[in-house]
Amino acid sequence: MAQIPHIAILPSPGMGHLIPLVEFAKRIFLHHHFSVSLILPTDGPISNAQKIFLNSLPSSMDYHLLPPVNFDDLPEDVKIETRISLTVSRSLTSLRQVLESIIESKKTVALVVDLFGTDAFDVAIDLKISPYIFFPSTAMGLSLFLHLPNLDETVSCEYRDLPDPIQIPGCTPIHGKDLLDPVQDRNDESYKWLLHHAKRYGMAEGIIVNSFKELEGGAIGALQKDEPGKPTVYPVGPLIQMDSGSKVDGSECMTWLDEQPRGSVLYISYGSGGTLSHEQLIEVAAGLEMSEQRFLWVVRCPNDKIANATFFNVQDSTNPLEFLPKGFLERTKGFGLVLPNWAPQARILSHESTGGFLTHCGWNSTLESVVHGVPLIAWPLYAEQKMNAVMLSEDIKVALRPKVNEENGIVGRLEIAKVVKGLMEGEEGKGVRSRMRDLKDAAAKVLSEDGSSTKALAELATKLRKKCQMIDVANH
Repeated sequence: MAQIPHIAILPSPGMGHLIPLVEFAKRIFLHHHFSVSLILPTDGPISNAQKIFLNSLPSSMDYHLLPPVNFDDLPEDVKIETRISLTVSRSLTSLRQVLESIIESKKTVALVVDLFGTDAFDVAIDLKISPYIFFPSTAMGLSLFLHLPNLDETVSCEYRDLPDPIQIPGCTPIHGKDLLDPVQDRNDESYKWLLHHAKRYGMAEGIIVNSFKELEGGAIGALQKDEPGKPTVYPVGPLIQMDSGSKVDGSECMTWLDEQPRGSVLYISYGSGGTLSHEQLIEVAAGLEMSEQRFLWVVRCPNDKIANATFFNVQDSTNPLEFLPKGFLERTKGFGLVLPNWAPQARILSHESTGGFLTHCGWNSTLESVVHGVPLIAWPLYAEQKMNAVMLSEDIKVALRPKVNEENGIVGRLEIAKVVKGLMEGEEGKGVRSRMRDLKDAAAKVLSEDGSSTKALAELATKLRKKCQMIDVANH
């Protein structure tokens, strides 16, 4: 075992970052025989989903939970980016101890952190292991990160107040208001943290990004331009979780899908963290009913349920179905299926009856759609999802995007019905569907033996293996 090169991976908290990092780890083990340790910083007990996921890891991977950091000094409303960054920076002492013990028994060549983990670079460099970043989002997002220090120096106002779209290297120009959440308020700690990490990206020996050339040619071209002080970028995507983890009880909806005509069902899910207001939930339900299209909808309790609770008599309800319009389930029984809280997404997207996906544009969900060739309706909610939606609808043109009513911020039922119908049976939908089919073929090709993502991973593995040989030479 001692001869196998070993990498340590430091994911930031949250399943959305953990899943693609583990898929990367599986691939570098299967194709290049590296062993892997996951080191997880925590701010309390890990969730049940994380526990089940970590306990099902292959034997080539072990994991270490760092002691929880204390956040008693933080205000209640602290943003997620600040929390994640502090979870890492306050875990550096325990990270060092775990890394030292791993280095004693394994030929550790690299520490791979994800997008908010750059404070761990100091420990890696000190212990003479190579610092790398795994960027779990788009190449466009990575291009923005690398460009942010420059943007910060040249723009004095809030980015959303700029009259013209911002030019991110290699990307479709994008309005400031569509940039990711933490850059929307430059006085907030979360922006300062983002800038702090962006300035440290140049310390990495390489950046691994979960995307591929046919999907984001412009951004990847710009990222791979040789410039002094810029790390090598390895596009290794699409890395997706091929099974939906441990919850195999999705049989009801799979049986229902088996009975539907090919390509006829619109799947609707806003991701594991996405919720709508109660008013918006009602509009979605009404729009789906008006569209008369088949649908499979994962519904969660609205995010303002307390505000409306007394009015709707569902004060303590944790059953999302109680927030739907009266009679909706009965009226749509023939053509719709509603699931509370969870569905086996990977299985649904790979099913031949699924013909469209109304999504929050989270990158994991987007890549799953691409791999399975399912065209999209883009409905971004938070994080970098607005940027993804702009790219998917305006640049790659594999998504339709409903218009939001500027006055109340709601997407109305007529607009929803129009876009759903447009995707599932309209001319516009045909173009989107055909482009997504081409992307599906391209995704399969980049992951094949001679594909560009397979080659990028091999290039990274070769570089790390050389590091391993250097350790051997130094030790003799």
